[in-house]
Order: sequence, then C-alpha cells, then structure tokens
Amino acid sequence: MSNPIICFGQQPCGFFPRRFLYAKIATARRLREEQGGEIVFFLHDSDHDPRETQTILTHRTTGERKTFNFTFANKIQRKWSPLYAKPVLADWQANTLRQLPAYVDGAAVAAFREARGDNVADFCLDVYRRLGLLEDVRVVRSGDPAVRTAACEVSDFFVDVTHEGETVRARRQDGAFRLHEGGNHFIELPPTIFTKAQVSPTRDTRLRWMQSVVGCTHYVAGAGEIQYLHPEEAPAITFVPRDSIERADEAYTGLSA
Repeated sequence: MSNPIICFGQQPCGFFPRRFLYAKIATARRLREEQGGEIVFFLHDSDHDPRETQTILTHRTTGERKTFNFTFANKIQRKWSPLYAKPVLADWQANTLRQLPAYVDGAAVAAFREARGDNVADFCLDVYRRLGLLEDVRVVRSGDPAVRTAACEVSDFFVDVTHEGETVRARRQDGAFRLHEGGNHFIELPPTIFTKAQVSPTRDTRLRWMQSVVGCTHYVAGAGEIQYLHPEEAPAITFVPRDSIERADEAYTGLSA
C-alpha cells in the first residue's frame, strides 16, 4: 500500500484529553511506523453533549479524583449548542487555572495557561497541540462547513439552526427539527430551510459520512466504538482496536501522567 490513511475519530473529550484518546493517537502512530502513510484525526466538534468535555483529574497529594468542565452562559448553550459553538466564558480559564497546580505538573499547567480558543472545541484542540499530541496529524472537523459540503448525504442527521439566539444542533426526524430534553421529551423547533453546510451525522451515520471525506484505509476504533460504526458499510477500511490503557476515562496530561 503506497499511501495508507490512518484515521481515528473523537469528540473533544476534555480540555486535557482522556487517556483513551491518547491511546488512539499512539496506536495510529505505531501503524504509521509500520507501514508509512498519513494520520488523520476526525474531530467530531459538532457534537453537543456537554458531558464529552468532562475532565477527570487526580489530586497529586490526596489521590482524590475531581471532575472539571467548562461553564456555560445558559441552558441552551450547555445542552444543545455544538462544541464548536459553545463559547469559552471570559473568567473560566483563569478560575480553572488557579486549581490546576494541585492536580497536574508545571508543563500541563503551562499548556492550559497558554491555550487559546473562543469556543470549547478550539480551546481543547489547542491544548492537545501544546501537549504535543497532534504533531504530523491532519485534523478534519465535522463542524467545518467545507467538510460538510463535501460529505455525502445521509438519511439520519442533525442540523445546526438558531434557537432563542443560540446555535443549536437539532435532530432532523420525520420532517421536523427536535431538541432532546431527556427521556421521551423533546422541543420541536419551527421548520426552516437549511443547506449541507449545516448538517452533521448521527452516531449511526458518522462512519459513512466521515469516509466520504477522509477516504481512510485504516481506522483506529475505541473499545465500544466498533459496535455502532457499521463496518460493513466501509469494506475498504481495516479496523484496528486501539491499544489498551489504564484509567482510560481519566485525563492525559503528559508522559509523566
């Protein structure tokens, strides 16, 4: 194979990435060492779930775990805005920075302090870069209008629309736009005209949508990811389980972590 394209996908998963993302990156780098090619990070920054950016850190003295996260201006931003459209509040970085030395070493503190990004996705991505995780890695973002326009059409999808002055990610179902409130409760939004530049896939259509843009030959899959990716839809892809890693849900903050 002359030019393999080795891909892994992930939402921004904490302002310090979870250790399972580090394992995906390490697996992709191992594959590239074995056979050459390019590594592509499919960053699903159009996801809207605020739980995705929870960051679990362990106190350096007591060993107690604490969950950090971004703060949000209102309920609509928190629950339904895509990660690329959730703003980073002005005082959040400084407030969080004051707590970090009790949990992470100086290099990780510096990466967080120096990071820049007006929205949650940009901020996370900048921290990942400052930790050295994305050297020689091409990032393809699901929130990029150019990527969306180039992607294939899928039958199950979300549409980014405006609701009460905020950008929200509404599920398109039965011709309607819906925001999930939990359980069987939904908010139905008024009909609106939309274009492909507003569309992002659901979990079940993500692989085909991504592959129409990335065209990967290998995909590094997480422990539970392969169960919903529908690999039969992409027979040209070789699926590779990510390397195992301890405390996979905790944050990766550097090689000493």
